Amino acid sequence: MKLIVRVLVTAILVLLISHFMTGVHVASFTTALFVAIVLGLLNIFVKPILVLFTLPITFFTLGLFLLVINGLIIILCDNIVGGFDVDTFFTALLFSIILSVSQSLVNLVLGDK
Repeated sequence: MKLIVRVLVTAILVLLISHFMTGVHVASFTTALFVAIVLGLLNIFVKPILVLFTLPITFFTLGLFLLVINGLIIILCDNIVGGFDVDTFFTALLFSIILSVSQSLVNLVLGDK
């Protein structure tokens, strides 16, 4: 049940952020739902591999390179999901930061660990 709530919350946040942020376009709630699912799967399967390969860079930048990896995950999701469009890499980077912070705040309010 927690997984379904997390996916729905992420989909709502994706739709909400895309509404206020220029450069991010989401066609519908169904598209936002697919974006949430694909982001979850990419974070489970692809992100650990990217983190492992970029460990020296991440070490030297004191972890800030993880933000770049999050932006790359958003760009990859843009290429996979039709109806979800991010204009530039910096837009994807800002979108990933806003999405992560808002997910943390919602999870704090909902009491989800």
